[in-house]
Amino acid sequence: MVSTLELLLAATPLLLAGVLLVGFLWPATRAMPLAWIVAVLVGFFVWGMPVEWIAAASIVGVMTAIQILWIVFGALLLLYTLMQAGAFDRINEGFAKISDDRRVQVILVGFFLATFIEGAAGFGTPAAVVAPLLLALGFPALAAVIAALIGHIIAVTYGAVGTPIIIGIENPLADTAATNQAITDAGFTVQDYSVEVAVWAATYHALIGFVMPLFAVGMVVYFFGDPDERSLQPAWDVAPLALFSGIAFVIPYWLSAQISAEFPALMGAMVGGAIVVGALKAGYFVPDEEWDFPDQEEWPDHWVGTIEPGQTNNASVESGTGDGPAVADGGPAQELSLLRAWTPYILLVVLLVVTRVLDPLPELLQEELIGIGQFSLLFDTSWPNIFGTTLSGGISWVYVPGFWLVICALIAIPLYNMDGTQVRAAWNETVEKLVAPLIALVFVIAMVQVMLQSGAHAEGTESMIFVLAQATADAAGPAYPFIAALIGALGAAMAGSNTVSNITFGGFQFEAASQLGLPTQIIVGAQAVGGAIGNLVAIHNVVAALATVGLVGQEGRVMRLNLIPLLYYAVGVGIVVTLFSYVLFPGLF
Repeated sequence: MVSTLELLLAATPLLLAGVLLVGFLWPATRAMPLAWIVAVLVGFFVWGMPVEWIAAASIVGVMTAIQILWIVFGALLLLYTLMQAGAFDRINEGFAKISDDRRVQVILVGFFLATFIEGAAGFGTPAAVVAPLLLALGFPALAAVIAALIGHIIAVTYGAVGTPIIIGIENPLADTAATNQAITDAGFTVQDYSVEVAVWAATYHALIGFVMPLFAVGMVVYFFGDPDERSLQPAWDVAPLALFSGIAFVIPYWLSAQISAEFPALMGAMVGGAIVVGALKAGYFVPDEEWDFPDQEEWPDHWVGTIEPGQTNNASVESGTGDGPAVADGGPAQELSLLRAWTPYILLVVLLVVTRVLDPLPELLQEELIGIGQFSLLFDTSWPNIFGTTLSGGISWVYVPGFWLVICALIAIPLYNMDGTQVRAAWNETVEKLVAPLIALVFVIAMVQVMLQSGAHAEGTESMIFVLAQATADAAGPAYPFIAALIGALGAAMAGSNTVSNITFGGFQFEAASQLGLPTQIIVGAQAVGGAIGNLVAIHNVVAALATVGLVGQEGRVMRLNLIPLLYYAVGVGIVVTLFSYVLFPGLF
Protein backbone atom coordinates (compact mmCIF):
# COMPACT_ATOMS: atom_id res chain seq x y z
CA MET A 1 0.00 0.00 0.00
CA VAL A 2 1.43 3.36 -1.04
CA SER A 3 1.47 6.02 1.67
CA THR A 4 0.25 9.58 1.18
CA LEU A 5 3.84 10.83 1.38
CA GLU A 6 4.98 8.39 -1.32
CA LEU A 7 2.06 9.43 -3.50
CA LEU A 8 2.99 13.09 -3.09
CA LEU A 9 6.63 12.35 -3.90
CA ALA A 10 5.59 10.39 -7.00
CA ALA A 11 3.71 13.46 -8.23
CA THR A 12 6.59 15.83 -7.44
CA PRO A 13 8.34 15.68 -10.87
CA LEU A 14 5.08 16.49 -12.67
CA LEU A 15 4.08 19.16 -10.16
CA LEU A 16 7.51 20.78 -10.37
CA ALA A 17 7.32 20.83 -14.17
CA GLY A 18 3.88 22.43 -13.99
CA VAL A 19 4.90 25.09 -11.48
CA LEU A 20 8.06 26.04 -13.35
CA LEU A 21 6.48 26.03 -16.82
CA VAL A 22 3.10 27.59 -16.04
CA GLY A 23 3.63 29.41 -12.76
CA PHE A 24 7.08 30.88 -13.40
CA LEU A 25 6.98 30.70 -17.21
CA TRP A 26 10.31 28.94 -17.36
CA PRO A 27 11.25 27.51 -20.77
CA ALA A 28 11.15 23.73 -20.99
CA THR A 29 14.91 23.75 -21.59
CA ARG A 30 15.36 24.91 -17.96
CA ALA A 31 12.40 23.27 -16.27
CA MET A 32 12.65 19.72 -17.59
CA PRO A 33 16.26 18.98 -16.55
CA LEU A 34 15.26 19.85 -12.97
CA ALA A 35 12.13 17.70 -13.23
CA TRP A 36 14.27 14.78 -14.46
CA ILE A 37 16.67 15.20 -11.51
CA VAL A 38 13.73 15.12 -9.09
CA ALA A 39 12.36 11.97 -10.78
CA VAL A 40 15.79 10.34 -10.45
CA LEU A 41 16.01 11.24 -6.74
CA VAL A 42 12.49 9.93 -6.03
CA GLY A 43 13.22 6.79 -8.03
CA PHE A 44 16.45 6.11 -6.14
CA PHE A 45 15.52 7.06 -2.58
CA VAL A 46 11.79 6.26 -2.49
CA TRP A 47 11.25 3.57 -5.14
CA GLY A 48 14.62 1.91 -4.60
CA MET A 49 15.66 1.93 -8.26
CA PRO A 50 19.25 0.75 -8.75
CA VAL A 51 21.55 3.17 -10.55
CA GLU A 52 21.75 0.96 -13.65
CA TRP A 53 17.95 0.93 -13.95
CA ILE A 54 17.77 4.73 -13.66
CA ALA A 55 20.50 5.06 -16.30
CA ALA A 56 18.83 2.52 -18.59
CA ALA A 57 15.43 4.21 -18.32
CA SER A 58 17.03 7.58 -19.08
CA ILE A 59 18.81 6.16 -22.13
CA VAL A 60 15.52 4.76 -23.43
CA GLY A 61 14.19 8.30 -23.12
CA VAL A 62 17.18 9.74 -24.98
CA MET A 63 16.77 7.26 -27.84
CA THR A 64 13.06 8.05 -28.07
CA ALA A 65 13.87 11.78 -28.16
CA ILE A 66 16.37 11.22 -30.97
CA GLN A 67 13.72 9.42 -33.02
CA ILE A 68 11.28 12.29 -32.48
CA LEU A 69 13.93 14.82 -33.48
CA TRP A 70 14.70 12.82 -36.62
CA ILE A 71 11.05 13.28 -37.63
CA VAL A 72 11.06 16.96 -36.67
CA PHE A 73 14.30 17.50 -38.60
CA GLY A 74 12.79 16.06 -41.78
CA ALA A 75 9.52 17.96 -41.35
CA LEU A 76 11.22 21.31 -40.86
CA LEU A 77 13.77 20.67 -43.60
CA LEU A 78 11.03 20.04 -46.16
CA LEU A 79 9.08 23.09 -44.99
CA TYR A 80 12.05 25.47 -45.10
CA THR A 81 13.21 24.05 -48.43
CA LEU A 82 9.85 24.91 -49.96
CA MET A 83 9.97 28.34 -48.37
CA GLN A 84 13.40 29.05 -49.81
CA ALA A 85 12.24 27.91 -53.23
CA GLY A 86 9.14 30.11 -53.11
CA ALA A 87 6.89 27.07 -53.39
CA PHE A 88 5.26 27.74 -50.05
CA ASP A 89 4.44 31.31 -51.05
CA ARG A 90 2.77 29.88 -54.16
CA ILE A 91 0.70 27.49 -52.03
CA ASN A 92 -0.42 30.38 -49.85
CA GLU A 93 -1.26 32.53 -52.89
CA GLY A 94 -3.39 29.71 -54.23
CA PHE A 95 -5.53 29.93 -51.11
CA ALA A 96 -5.51 33.70 -50.63
CA LYS A 97 -6.42 34.69 -54.20
CA ILE A 98 -9.71 32.80 -54.10
CA SER A 99 -11.43 35.49 -52.04
CA ASP A 100 -10.71 38.84 -50.40
CA ASP A 101 -13.35 38.12 -47.75
CA ARG A 102 -11.55 37.81 -44.42
CA ARG A 103 -13.90 35.06 -43.25
CA VAL A 104 -13.09 32.93 -46.28
CA GLN A 105 -9.36 33.57 -45.73
CA VAL A 106 -9.69 32.37 -42.12
CA ILE A 107 -11.15 29.10 -43.43
CA LEU A 108 -8.72 28.56 -46.30
CA VAL A 109 -5.48 29.80 -44.72
CA GLY A 110 -6.20 29.69 -40.98
CA PHE A 111 -7.87 26.27 -41.12
CA PHE A 112 -6.93 24.25 -44.20
CA LEU A 113 -3.37 25.50 -44.64
CA ALA A 114 -2.73 25.40 -40.88
CA THR A 115 -4.01 21.83 -40.55
CA PHE A 116 -1.90 20.78 -43.53
CA ILE A 117 1.26 22.27 -42.02
CA GLU A 118 0.42 20.61 -38.70
CA GLY A 119 0.05 17.24 -40.42
CA ALA A 120 3.33 17.70 -42.26
CA ALA A 121 5.53 19.37 -39.64
CA GLY A 122 3.79 19.76 -36.26
CA PHE A 123 5.69 20.96 -33.18
CA GLY A 124 4.29 24.50 -33.15
CA THR A 125 5.07 25.13 -36.83
CA PRO A 126 1.54 25.94 -38.10
CA ALA A 127 0.85 28.98 -35.95
CA ALA A 128 4.39 30.29 -36.45
CA VAL A 129 4.00 30.02 -40.24
CA VAL A 130 0.30 30.81 -40.80
CA ALA A 131 0.11 33.83 -38.47
CA PRO A 132 2.60 35.90 -40.51
CA LEU A 133 0.88 34.80 -43.72
CA LEU A 134 -2.44 36.13 -42.43
CA LEU A 135 -0.66 39.29 -41.26
CA ALA A 136 0.68 39.73 -44.80
CA LEU A 137 -2.89 39.49 -46.11
CA GLY A 138 -3.87 42.45 -43.89
CA PHE A 139 -5.07 40.81 -40.67
CA PRO A 140 -4.41 42.51 -37.33
CA ALA A 141 -1.48 40.69 -35.72
CA LEU A 142 -3.52 39.49 -32.74
CA ALA A 143 -6.33 38.21 -34.98
CA ALA A 144 -3.79 36.37 -37.14
CA VAL A 145 -2.40 34.54 -34.11
CA ILE A 146 -5.84 33.64 -32.73
CA ALA A 147 -7.03 32.30 -36.11
CA ALA A 148 -3.86 30.26 -36.66
CA LEU A 149 -3.88 28.71 -33.18
CA ILE A 150 -7.56 27.77 -33.28
CA GLY A 151 -7.48 26.64 -36.89
CA HIS A 152 -4.88 23.90 -36.55
CA ILE A 153 -6.03 22.25 -33.30
CA ILE A 154 -8.09 19.47 -34.88
CA ALA A 155 -4.94 18.25 -36.66
CA VAL A 156 -2.53 18.31 -33.70
CA THR A 157 -3.28 14.73 -32.60
CA TYR A 158 -1.69 13.58 -35.89
CA GLY A 159 0.94 16.30 -36.22
CA ALA A 160 4.32 15.69 -37.86
CA VAL A 161 2.92 12.70 -39.76
CA GLY A 162 1.53 10.90 -36.75
CA THR A 163 4.28 11.52 -34.20
CA PRO A 164 1.97 12.11 -31.17
CA ILE A 165 0.36 8.69 -31.67
CA ILE A 166 3.35 6.67 -32.89
CA ILE A 167 5.94 8.13 -30.54
CA GLY A 168 3.65 9.43 -27.81
CA ILE A 169 1.27 6.47 -27.44
CA GLU A 170 2.62 3.40 -29.21
CA ASN A 171 6.24 3.47 -28.07
CA PRO A 172 5.69 4.13 -24.33
CA LEU A 173 3.00 1.44 -24.13
CA ALA A 174 5.32 -1.01 -25.86
CA ASP A 175 8.19 -0.08 -23.53
CA THR A 176 6.17 -0.77 -20.36
CA ALA A 177 6.13 -4.52 -19.73
CA ALA A 178 2.86 -4.69 -17.78
CA THR A 179 0.96 -2.53 -20.27
CA ASN A 180 2.41 -4.38 -23.23
CA GLN A 181 1.36 -7.70 -21.69
CA ALA A 182 -2.16 -6.44 -20.96
CA ILE A 183 -2.58 -5.34 -24.58
CA THR A 184 -1.21 -8.65 -25.86
CA ASP A 185 -3.53 -10.61 -23.56
CA ALA A 186 -6.47 -8.69 -25.03
CA GLY A 187 -5.54 -9.94 -28.52
CA PHE A 188 -3.82 -6.84 -29.88
CA THR A 189 -0.31 -5.93 -30.89
CA VAL A 190 0.72 -2.57 -29.49
CA GLN A 191 0.79 -1.19 -33.04
CA ASP A 192 -2.78 -2.38 -33.71
CA TYR A 193 -3.85 -0.94 -30.38
CA SER A 194 -2.34 2.46 -31.22
CA VAL A 195 -4.29 2.49 -34.51
CA GLU A 196 -7.46 1.87 -32.48
CA VAL A 197 -6.54 4.81 -30.26
CA ALA A 198 -5.99 6.94 -33.37
CA VAL A 199 -9.44 5.99 -34.67
CA TRP A 200 -11.17 6.89 -31.39
CA ALA A 201 -9.30 10.19 -31.25
CA ALA A 202 -10.34 10.96 -34.83
CA THR A 203 -13.93 10.12 -33.91
CA TYR A 204 -13.93 12.66 -31.05
CA HIS A 205 -12.33 15.28 -33.26
CA ALA A 206 -14.83 14.64 -36.05
CA LEU A 207 -17.84 14.90 -33.74
CA ILE A 208 -16.63 17.97 -31.86
CA GLY A 209 -14.10 19.62 -34.16
CA PHE A 210 -15.99 19.87 -37.44
CA VAL A 211 -17.28 23.25 -36.22
CA MET A 212 -13.79 24.69 -35.71
CA PRO A 213 -13.75 26.63 -39.00
CA LEU A 214 -16.95 28.33 -37.83
CA PHE A 215 -15.47 28.77 -34.35
CA ALA A 216 -12.34 30.43 -35.76
CA VAL A 217 -14.41 32.74 -37.96
CA GLY A 218 -16.65 33.60 -35.01
CA MET A 219 -13.69 34.52 -32.79
CA VAL A 220 -12.24 36.77 -35.50
CA VAL A 221 -15.44 38.61 -36.45
CA TYR A 222 -16.64 39.05 -32.85
CA PHE A 223 -13.40 40.21 -31.23
CA PHE A 224 -11.88 41.99 -34.25
CA GLY A 225 -14.91 43.45 -35.97
CA ASP A 226 -16.42 46.86 -35.33
CA PRO A 227 -15.83 47.40 -31.56
CA ASP A 228 -19.03 49.44 -31.30
CA GLU A 229 -21.21 46.76 -32.86
CA ARG A 230 -19.85 43.41 -31.70
CA SER A 231 -21.88 40.68 -33.34
CA LEU A 232 -21.63 37.07 -34.47
CA GLN A 233 -23.92 37.73 -37.43
CA PRO A 234 -21.04 37.92 -39.95
CA ALA A 235 -20.00 34.43 -38.82
CA TRP A 236 -23.54 33.07 -39.19
CA ASP A 237 -23.62 34.51 -42.71
CA VAL A 238 -20.80 32.14 -43.75
CA ALA A 239 -21.91 29.25 -41.53
CA PRO A 240 -22.82 27.08 -44.56
CA LEU A 241 -19.30 27.47 -45.96
CA ALA A 242 -17.66 26.95 -42.56
CA LEU A 243 -19.67 23.83 -41.71
CA PHE A 244 -19.21 22.43 -45.23
CA SER A 245 -15.45 22.98 -44.79
CA GLY A 246 -15.44 21.18 -41.45
CA ILE A 247 -17.32 18.21 -42.85
CA ALA A 248 -15.15 18.12 -46.00
CA PHE A 249 -12.13 17.93 -43.69
CA VAL A 250 -13.31 15.38 -41.14
CA ILE A 251 -14.57 12.71 -43.57
CA PRO A 252 -11.20 11.96 -45.24
CA TYR A 253 -9.55 12.69 -41.88
CA TRP A 254 -11.59 10.01 -40.07
CA LEU A 255 -11.27 7.49 -42.91
CA SER A 256 -7.48 7.94 -43.03
CA ALA A 257 -7.21 7.21 -39.30
CA GLN A 258 -8.41 3.66 -40.02
CA ILE A 259 -5.12 3.03 -41.87
CA SER A 260 -2.46 4.81 -39.84
CA ALA A 261 -1.86 7.84 -37.64
CA GLU A 262 0.44 9.41 -40.26
CA PHE A 263 -2.33 10.39 -42.65
CA PRO A 264 -5.45 11.97 -41.06
CA ALA A 265 -4.31 15.59 -40.88
CA LEU A 266 -2.61 15.51 -44.28
CA MET A 267 -5.51 13.84 -46.07
CA GLY A 268 -8.16 15.93 -44.32
CA ALA A 269 -6.41 19.15 -45.31
CA MET A 270 -5.52 18.14 -48.87
CA VAL A 271 -8.78 16.43 -49.83
CA GLY A 272 -11.05 18.73 -47.85
CA GLY A 273 -9.22 21.84 -49.01
CA ALA A 274 -9.45 20.77 -52.66
CA ILE A 275 -13.19 20.14 -52.31
CA VAL A 276 -13.86 23.52 -50.68
CA VAL A 277 -11.68 25.44 -53.15
CA GLY A 278 -13.46 23.70 -56.02
CA ALA A 279 -16.87 24.57 -54.55
CA LEU A 280 -15.92 28.24 -54.13
CA LYS A 281 -14.55 28.47 -57.66
CA ALA A 282 -17.79 26.94 -58.94
CA GLY A 283 -19.71 29.71 -57.15
CA TYR A 284 -21.03 27.72 -54.20
CA PHE A 285 -20.98 29.14 -50.64
CA VAL A 286 -19.56 32.47 -51.81
CA PRO A 287 -20.64 35.20 -49.31
CA ASP A 288 -23.17 37.70 -50.64
CA GLU A 289 -21.27 40.59 -49.08
CA GLU A 290 -17.54 40.88 -48.44
CA TRP A 291 -16.54 41.29 -44.78
CA ASP A 292 -13.41 43.14 -43.69
CA PHE A 293 -11.85 44.51 -40.52
CA PRO A 294 -12.53 48.10 -39.43
CA ASP A 295 -10.26 50.80 -40.83
CA GLN A 296 -6.78 50.37 -39.43
CA GLU A 297 -6.77 53.74 -37.65
CA GLU A 298 -9.61 52.39 -35.49
CA TRP A 299 -7.66 49.34 -34.30
CA PRO A 300 -6.65 49.24 -30.61
CA ASP A 301 -2.91 49.30 -29.97
CA HIS A 302 -2.84 45.71 -28.71
CA TRP A 303 -4.07 44.41 -32.08
CA VAL A 304 -0.87 45.47 -33.87
CA GLY A 305 2.77 44.66 -33.18
CA THR A 306 6.03 45.88 -34.64
CA ILE A 307 5.18 44.52 -38.11
CA GLU A 308 2.48 46.36 -40.02
CA PRO A 309 -0.38 44.33 -41.53
CA GLY A 310 0.20 43.72 -45.22
CA GLN A 311 3.96 43.40 -44.58
CA THR A 312 6.15 40.51 -43.45
CA ASN A 313 9.42 40.17 -41.62
CA ASN A 314 11.09 38.67 -44.68
CA ALA A 315 13.75 41.34 -44.83
CA SER A 316 15.12 40.34 -41.46
CA VAL A 317 14.87 36.69 -42.33
CA GLU A 318 16.78 37.07 -45.58
CA SER A 319 19.60 38.75 -43.72
CA GLY A 320 19.64 36.01 -41.12
CA THR A 321 18.45 38.21 -38.26
CA GLY A 322 14.76 37.34 -38.07
CA ASP A 323 12.85 34.62 -36.29
CA GLY A 324 10.55 33.68 -39.14
CA PRO A 325 11.01 31.29 -42.04
CA ALA A 326 13.42 32.01 -44.80
CA VAL A 327 12.24 33.09 -48.21
CA ALA A 328 13.51 32.50 -51.66
CA ASP A 329 16.02 34.75 -53.36
CA GLY A 330 15.01 33.32 -56.72
CA GLY A 331 12.13 34.13 -59.02
CA PRO A 332 8.68 35.07 -57.78
CA ALA A 333 6.46 32.36 -56.34
CA GLN A 334 3.77 32.92 -58.96
CA GLU A 335 6.10 31.48 -61.65
CA LEU A 336 5.53 28.05 -60.06
CA SER A 337 2.39 26.14 -60.91
CA LEU A 338 0.32 25.03 -57.94
CA LEU A 339 0.87 21.39 -58.85
CA ARG A 340 4.64 21.86 -58.90
CA ALA A 341 4.52 23.73 -55.59
CA TRP A 342 2.55 20.89 -53.96
CA THR A 343 4.59 18.06 -55.54
CA PRO A 344 6.95 17.29 -52.61
CA TYR A 345 4.04 16.93 -50.18
CA ILE A 346 2.04 14.84 -52.64
CA LEU A 347 5.12 12.63 -53.06
CA LEU A 348 5.46 12.39 -49.27
CA VAL A 349 1.91 11.07 -48.89
CA VAL A 350 2.51 8.51 -51.66
CA LEU A 351 5.77 7.30 -50.09
CA LEU A 352 4.22 7.00 -46.63
CA VAL A 353 1.25 5.04 -47.96
CA VAL A 354 3.44 2.67 -49.98
CA THR A 355 5.87 2.01 -47.14
CA ARG A 356 3.06 1.24 -44.71
CA VAL A 357 0.58 -0.84 -46.69
CA LEU A 358 2.60 -2.57 -49.44
CA ASP A 359 4.00 -5.84 -48.12
CA PRO A 360 6.78 -6.69 -47.40
CA LEU A 361 8.09 -3.10 -47.19
CA PRO A 362 6.89 -2.34 -43.63
CA GLU A 363 8.72 -5.38 -42.22
CA LEU A 364 11.79 -4.90 -44.43
CA LEU A 365 12.26 -1.26 -43.43
CA GLN A 366 12.20 -2.19 -39.74
CA GLU A 367 14.78 -4.96 -39.99
CA GLU A 368 18.10 -4.66 -38.20
CA LEU A 369 20.62 -5.46 -40.91
CA ILE A 370 23.97 -5.03 -39.21
CA GLY A 371 24.87 -6.33 -35.77
CA ILE A 372 27.82 -5.05 -33.71
CA GLY A 373 27.96 -6.81 -30.36
CA GLN A 374 24.63 -6.22 -28.69
CA PHE A 375 23.81 -3.33 -31.04
CA SER A 376 21.94 -3.40 -34.36
CA LEU A 377 22.42 -0.66 -36.92
CA LEU A 378 21.41 0.71 -40.35
CA PHE A 379 17.62 0.63 -40.82
CA ASP A 380 17.15 0.38 -37.05
CA THR A 381 19.45 1.13 -34.16
CA SER A 382 18.59 -0.96 -31.13
CA TRP A 383 20.12 -1.56 -27.70
CA PRO A 384 18.55 -4.50 -25.89
CA ASN A 385 18.98 -5.20 -22.17
CA ILE A 386 20.65 -1.87 -21.45
CA PHE A 387 23.24 -2.21 -18.65
CA GLY A 388 21.97 -5.71 -17.89
CA THR A 389 18.38 -4.62 -17.24
CA THR A 390 15.34 -5.81 -19.15
CA LEU A 391 14.94 -2.36 -20.73
CA SER A 392 15.61 -1.86 -24.44
CA GLY A 393 15.75 1.19 -26.69
CA GLY A 394 15.62 1.67 -30.41
CA ILE A 395 15.53 4.19 -33.25
CA SER A 396 13.83 3.42 -36.57
CA TRP A 397 15.82 5.53 -39.02
CA VAL A 398 14.12 4.50 -42.26
CA TYR A 399 10.59 3.42 -41.36
CA VAL A 400 9.63 6.56 -39.45
CA PRO A 401 8.54 9.59 -41.52
CA GLY A 402 11.77 11.52 -40.89
CA PHE A 403 13.63 9.59 -43.58
CA TRP A 404 10.94 10.14 -46.22
CA LEU A 405 10.62 13.82 -45.33
CA VAL A 406 14.36 14.26 -45.94
CA ILE A 407 14.09 12.36 -49.25
CA CYS A 408 11.29 14.68 -50.40
CA ALA A 409 13.32 17.74 -49.33
CA LEU A 410 16.28 16.49 -51.40
CA ILE A 411 14.04 15.86 -54.41
CA ALA A 412 12.72 19.42 -54.08
CA ILE A 413 16.19 20.87 -54.74
CA PRO A 414 16.38 19.92 -58.45
CA LEU A 415 12.59 20.22 -58.81
CA TYR A 416 12.80 23.94 -58.02
CA ASN A 417 16.30 24.54 -59.44
CA MET A 418 17.52 25.74 -56.06
CA ASP A 419 21.03 27.12 -55.69
CA GLY A 420 23.54 26.40 -52.93
CA THR A 421 22.67 29.53 -50.95
CA GLN A 422 19.01 28.56 -50.72
CA VAL A 423 19.80 24.97 -49.75
CA ARG A 424 22.24 26.05 -47.04
CA ALA A 425 19.73 28.55 -45.66
CA ALA A 426 17.06 25.84 -45.40
CA TRP A 427 19.43 23.43 -43.63
CA ASN A 428 20.77 26.12 -41.29
CA GLU A 429 17.25 27.23 -40.33
CA THR A 430 16.28 23.62 -39.63
CA VAL A 431 19.30 22.91 -37.44
CA GLU A 432 18.83 26.13 -35.48
CA LYS A 433 15.22 25.25 -34.72
CA LEU A 434 16.23 21.85 -33.26
CA VAL A 435 18.42 23.07 -30.40
CA ALA A 436 15.68 23.94 -27.91
CA PRO A 437 13.51 20.87 -28.69
CA LEU A 438 16.59 18.64 -28.31
CA ILE A 439 17.21 19.72 -24.72
CA ALA A 440 13.54 19.78 -23.73
CA LEU A 441 12.62 16.44 -25.30
CA VAL A 442 15.64 14.54 -23.98
CA PHE A 443 14.92 15.49 -20.38
CA VAL A 444 11.13 15.29 -20.44
CA ILE A 445 11.13 11.82 -22.00
CA ALA A 446 13.97 10.66 -19.74
CA MET A 447 11.92 11.88 -16.75
CA VAL A 448 8.82 10.03 -17.94
CA GLN A 449 10.77 6.83 -18.58
CA VAL A 450 12.22 6.91 -15.06
CA MET A 451 8.67 7.30 -13.70
CA LEU A 452 7.30 4.56 -15.97
CA GLN A 453 10.07 2.07 -15.18
CA SER A 454 10.35 2.84 -11.46
CA GLY A 455 8.67 -0.47 -10.58
CA ALA A 456 10.24 -2.70 -13.23
CA HIS A 457 13.34 -3.58 -11.20
CA ALA A 458 11.50 -5.41 -8.39
CA GLU A 459 8.66 -7.91 -8.39
CA GLY A 460 5.49 -6.47 -6.86
CA THR A 461 6.62 -2.83 -7.05
CA GLU A 462 4.30 -0.52 -8.95
CA SER A 463 5.64 2.45 -10.90
CA MET A 464 5.12 6.08 -9.98
CA ILE A 465 2.78 6.49 -12.95
CA PHE A 466 0.72 3.49 -11.85
CA VAL A 467 0.18 4.71 -8.29
CA LEU A 468 -0.69 8.21 -9.53
CA ALA A 469 -3.20 6.73 -11.98
CA GLN A 470 -4.73 4.58 -9.26
CA ALA A 471 -5.09 7.53 -6.89
CA THR A 472 -6.60 9.74 -9.61
CA ALA A 473 -9.02 7.00 -10.64
CA ASP A 474 -10.07 6.50 -7.01
CA ALA A 475 -10.61 10.25 -6.53
CA ALA A 476 -12.51 10.83 -9.81
CA GLY A 477 -14.43 7.57 -9.76
CA PRO A 478 -17.17 7.36 -12.39
CA ALA A 479 -16.47 10.94 -13.52
CA TYR A 480 -13.03 10.02 -14.85
CA PRO A 481 -14.05 9.79 -18.54
CA PHE A 482 -15.22 13.39 -18.39
CA ILE A 483 -11.83 14.68 -17.19
CA ALA A 484 -9.57 12.38 -19.23
CA ALA A 485 -9.12 14.90 -22.05
CA LEU A 486 -8.42 17.69 -19.54
CA ILE A 487 -5.49 15.69 -18.15
CA GLY A 488 -4.02 15.52 -21.66
CA ALA A 489 -4.67 19.23 -22.15
CA LEU A 490 -2.81 20.03 -18.93
CA GLY A 491 0.21 18.06 -20.15
CA ALA A 492 0.28 19.87 -23.49
CA ALA A 493 -0.22 23.27 -21.87
CA MET A 494 2.78 22.61 -19.64
CA ALA A 495 5.11 21.06 -22.21
CA GLY A 496 3.86 22.73 -25.41
CA SER A 497 3.60 19.38 -27.17
CA ASN A 498 0.90 16.78 -27.74
CA THR A 499 3.63 14.18 -28.15
CA VAL A 500 5.17 14.97 -24.78
CA SER A 501 1.74 15.05 -23.13
CA ASN A 502 0.99 11.59 -24.55
CA ILE A 503 4.36 10.25 -23.43
CA THR A 504 3.80 11.68 -19.96
CA PHE A 505 0.16 10.71 -19.45
CA GLY A 506 -0.62 7.97 -21.98
CA GLY A 507 0.44 5.18 -19.65
CA PHE A 508 -1.21 7.02 -16.76
CA GLN A 509 -4.54 7.11 -18.65
CA PHE A 510 -4.27 3.44 -19.63
CA GLU A 511 -3.71 2.38 -16.03
CA ALA A 512 -6.48 4.64 -14.70
CA ALA A 513 -8.95 3.19 -17.22
CA SER A 514 -7.88 -0.33 -16.29
CA GLN A 515 -8.34 0.38 -12.58
CA LEU A 516 -11.88 1.68 -13.20
CA GLY A 517 -12.83 -1.05 -15.65
CA LEU A 518 -13.30 1.49 -18.46
CA PRO A 519 -12.51 0.86 -22.17
CA THR A 520 -8.84 1.77 -22.39
CA GLN A 521 -8.89 2.68 -26.10
CA ILE A 522 -11.63 5.22 -25.46
CA ILE A 523 -9.80 6.83 -22.54
CA VAL A 524 -6.36 6.87 -24.20
CA GLY A 525 -8.04 8.31 -27.31
CA ALA A 526 -9.36 11.12 -25.10
CA GLN A 527 -5.79 11.71 -23.90
CA ALA A 528 -4.64 12.10 -27.51
CA VAL A 529 -7.37 14.70 -28.12
CA GLY A 530 -6.65 16.51 -24.86
CA GLY A 531 -3.01 16.79 -25.81
CA ALA A 532 -4.14 18.59 -28.95
CA ILE A 533 -6.48 21.12 -27.38
CA GLY A 534 -3.92 22.00 -24.69
CA ASN A 535 -1.84 23.57 -27.47
CA LEU A 536 -4.36 26.43 -27.56
CA VAL A 537 -2.87 27.77 -24.33
CA ALA A 538 0.63 26.26 -24.46
CA ILE A 539 2.89 29.18 -23.65
CA HIS A 540 5.63 27.90 -26.02
CA ASN A 541 3.32 27.91 -29.03
CA VAL A 542 1.73 31.23 -28.11
CA VAL A 543 5.10 32.96 -27.73
CA ALA A 544 6.39 31.50 -31.00
CA ALA A 545 3.31 32.65 -32.92
CA LEU A 546 3.36 36.14 -31.39
CA ALA A 547 7.06 36.52 -32.19
CA THR A 548 6.41 35.95 -35.91
CA VAL A 549 3.99 38.90 -36.04
CA GLY A 550 5.98 41.24 -33.77
CA LEU A 551 3.50 41.07 -30.89
CA VAL A 552 5.51 39.54 -28.03
CA GLY A 553 3.99 40.51 -24.67
CA GLN A 554 0.36 39.69 -25.47
CA GLU A 555 0.59 36.05 -24.31
CA GLY A 556 -1.97 36.51 -21.53
CA ARG A 557 -4.53 38.08 -23.87
CA VAL A 558 -4.16 35.24 -26.40
CA MET A 559 -4.45 32.56 -23.73
CA ARG A 560 -7.56 34.14 -22.21
CA LEU A 561 -9.30 34.30 -25.59
CA ASN A 562 -8.27 30.74 -26.41
CA LEU A 563 -9.83 29.44 -23.21
CA ILE A 564 -13.18 29.80 -25.04
CA PRO A 565 -12.51 27.14 -27.73
CA LEU A 566 -10.59 25.05 -25.19
CA LEU A 567 -13.59 24.96 -22.85
CA TYR A 568 -15.93 24.06 -25.73
CA TYR A 569 -13.67 21.23 -26.89
CA ALA A 570 -12.95 19.85 -23.40
CA VAL A 571 -16.61 19.78 -22.36
CA GLY A 572 -17.74 18.37 -25.70
CA VAL A 573 -15.15 15.59 -25.69
CA GLY A 574 -15.84 14.88 -22.01
CA ILE A 575 -19.53 14.33 -22.73
CA VAL A 576 -18.82 12.09 -25.75
CA VAL A 577 -16.18 10.03 -23.90
CA THR A 578 -18.55 9.52 -20.95
CA LEU A 579 -21.36 8.46 -23.29
CA PHE A 580 -19.10 6.04 -25.17
CA SER A 581 -17.59 4.58 -21.98
CA TYR A 582 -20.82 3.86 -20.13
CA VAL A 583 -23.58 3.62 -22.74
CA LEU A 584 -22.44 2.82 -26.27
CA PHE A 585 -19.17 0.86 -25.98
CA PRO A 586 -18.71 -0.30 -22.36
CA GLY A 587 -17.50 -3.77 -23.37
CA LEU A 588 -14.31 -2.72 -25.19
CA PHE A 589 -10.89 -3.54 -23.77
